[in-house]
Amino acid sequence: MLHRKIYQFCQDGQEVCIYLRDQQRWIEGAKILALEGDLVTIRYETEEEDEISAWEEMVRLESIGAVNRKLASVSRLNPDILVSDECPEAEQIYAGRAESDEDEDEDE
Repeated sequence: MLHRKIYQFCQDGQEVCIYLRDQQRWIEGAKILALEGDLVTIRYETEEEDEISAWEEMVRLESIGAVNRKLASVSRLNPDILVSDECPEAEQIYAGRAESDEDEDEDE
């Protein structure tokens, strides 16, 4: 099952976090480039004090303990959802909510 999910992440090109059991460490922001037999090729970046390094690693499928991906994130500093002025009115979050409130008021 993990083999199929890793293949799916490889095809989608999404960034994932990978836990390597044998090294007991997480690799964050990795892209799975290839899955060939039991070898998985991943690319990721690390940040040190004065440099950013790009890494490409080949790991055995059996050493991968977990793979996760971020679905969404929302800033805690600015809770307002940004809405584009170019967004069609029917797709705007607040436009649909206001219309349903007006319909309820008319029904009463």
